[in-house]
Amino acid sequence: MNESGGPIKALANFYSVEPSQIIVLHDELDIPFAAIRAKIAGGDNGHNGLKSLTSAFDSPEYFRVRLGIGRPMGQQDPADFVLKQFSKEEKKDLAEFLDRGADVVESLIEKGLDFTQSKFNS
Repeated sequence: MNESGGPIKALANFYSVEPSQIIVLHDELDIPFAAIRAKIAGGDNGHNGLKSLTSAFDSPEYFRVRLGIGRPMGQQDPADFVLKQFSKEEKKDLAEFLDRGADVVESLIEKGLDFTQSKFNS
């Protein structure tokens, strides 16, 4: 994900897709595990994949489905935290969490941002 901007930009160009038609799903440290929030545009909040996309498109105007993973406890490096395995407790909820993420994408496409935010943002 960290260097995904170039390849996604190439695909978007090939298929004549504007950034505002792209939906990016990404991990989000600043919301609790299993919380989901949809939005359009905004900053990258230190997320290298979002930085790469914004740089490649020269625009932050794409949809984001923010999949909460929570912040690490104590002094753990966030880069290490995002790459670690899910805990046993998190794994129990993972399938439902990912299903809801897919539902958010479907809702964005079919119903738009306002409806999706009111239904799914937690």
